[in-house]
Amino acid sequence: MTNPIPKIVVVGGGAGGLELVTSLGRKLGKKGKAEITLVDSTHTHIWKPLLHEVAAGTLDSHEDEIEYLSQAMCSGFRFRLGRMEGLDRENKTINVAATHNAQGLEIIPQRTFDYDYLIISVGSVSHDFGIKGVEENCLFLDTTAQAETFQAQLLETYLRAHTQGAPIKEGQLDIAIVGAGATGVELSAQLHEVSHLLTAYGLDEVKPADVKISIIEASNRVLPGLPENLSAATERELAKLGVEILTNERVIEVTTTSIKTESGKIIPAAIKVWAAGIKAPDFLKDIAGLETNWINQLVVKQTLQTTLDDDIYAIGDCCACKWIGEEQNVPPRAQAAHQMASLVYKSIKRRMTDKEIPEYHYHDYGSLVSLGKYSTVGNMMGSLSKGSLKIEGFLARMMYLSLYKMHQVSLFGIFRVAMLSLSHLFRRSVHPKIKLH
Repeated sequence: MTNPIPKIVVVGGGAGGLELVTSLGRKLGKKGKAEITLVDSTHTHIWKPLLHEVAAGTLDSHEDEIEYLSQAMCSGFRFRLGRMEGLDRENKTINVAATHNAQGLEIIPQRTFDYDYLIISVGSVSHDFGIKGVEENCLFLDTTAQAETFQAQLLETYLRAHTQGAPIKEGQLDIAIVGAGATGVELSAQLHEVSHLLTAYGLDEVKPADVKISIIEASNRVLPGLPENLSAATERELAKLGVEILTNERVIEVTTTSIKTESGKIIPAAIKVWAAGIKAPDFLKDIAGLETNWINQLVVKQTLQTTLDDDIYAIGDCCACKWIGEEQNVPPRAQAAHQMASLVYKSIKRRMTDKEIPEYHYHDYGSLVSLGKYSTVGNMMGSLSKGSLKIEGFLARMMYLSLYKMHQVSLFGIFRVAMLSLSHLFRRSVHPKIKLH
């Protein structure tokens, strides 16, 4: 009697999860060596570093999204729609919540899935730190749906101002972004570009000068997790765009009309965006007795296996992994998720043949921050302890664009990515530069 093939379940189709399940499907699933399943709560994938462009309207998510069912069919894995809500380690099953449609009707019942190897790759969500009014009055950019909600509200605010038949009121179009990490910085530059594009497309009752964009940051500089020279270069570029930067300002309350800080400042804002911190989803906290930290991340060994269960891995933003040689965990970046996905792919293949599994060593290849069409700044070979080489302008922009292309290549291969890039160029030549509905 032959042994049943192993069941590998990946929960979360973000950058790392989708790359991992695609590689496993092509190598093992198509050859019948394993049963590969991806579980995600949405139908489609979009690279998370692009969400600020979706929010600003400079990227239409429907043009760049990947259908999980289509990717599964091409790559040798199965896709199952649903949100993980529980874990039974003894019986090696995960619980997936029922799925409801927009009207609240159940379309998929609650289910359980068996696994031999489980990889949790559910990413992160914004952390409001319990600050009063954040959840009720701020917009977030954790998902495509949230980014699209932001874009719709932004356009509605412009249309209302354009047609109101009265002068623009002070603060009516002010946008405040809490958090000066990469998301907040990149969003501010995109919004500056949008203010000019909407005027060019006919909403000329609203002038770019009517729109005030502010970034509020609790630390003493923007991009506090990156080298200081990169932070300084970014601040200079933002100043050229007229973005107001408020550092050393800790937010203590958000109201319907403003943001209040510990120093006593009150920043009026019609649109408020929270990008100040992350945590793993709440359902992971101490799930099935596994070790988690204060932001719900699953604590893993250097093999990326959870500390209390070798058959459960965690990768990406939802895991806490020591950064060897540094006094901190591996940072929540796309390059880390990509590297983790590659290691777990090798680890599972080696375990299936009873070979020794590798350990994870994070390699920091630097950071890049896009300021839209205005500039891109970054650093190469970016070990915090060894220093880095700062790059700006065209070279940095090309490298930034190549990061997304590398993600696409891992999913589609070089030829298909080349065809997609050509298609994108033709599409951009006939479509507006901003989403107008």
